[in-house]
Amino acid sequence: MNVLMRIAGSVALLGCSLVAYGHGNVTPQGVDLRGLEKLGEEWRDTNPYREDHPQHELAVDIGSSAYNQNCAACHGLEAKSGGIAPDLRELENGDYGDEWYKERVVNGAVRDGRVLMPKMADFISQEALWAIRTWLETVSMETVGQ
Repeated sequence: MNVLMRIAGSVALLGCSLVAYGHGNVTPQGVDLRGLEKLGEEWRDTNPYREDHPQHELAVDIGSSAYNQNCAACHGLEAKSGGIAPDLRELENGDYGDEWYKERVVNGAVRDGRVLMPKMADFISQEALWAIRTWLETVSMETVGQ
């Protein structure tokens, strides 16, 4: 029993260390983009999959799955942060929110030499990241009126 308690303590300490020191290596999960319009190499400035796009609902579905696989560990299930990373439901909808979102996913965030958020565009396609943004707008506080 004593050995199990030591193992549990070590695992808890490791978890706290990871939170305290920020991101280590990122292991992105694959995103199934079947049927979603390709966007090309150059990054769009605004979300191309908004409500007026014919593939909006597909983008929402893909974005939900991609978020849960690649973002929820830090930003929380359903984008409800537990306090470690920003609550993405507070991200403004529309072009202004797109500007902030693009800045973060392309350039990441570093403070005092610690990687707070990796450059996700280095690991996940533009299509998948804009699909995540599309889904985020469906759960935003602005949309659901919280």
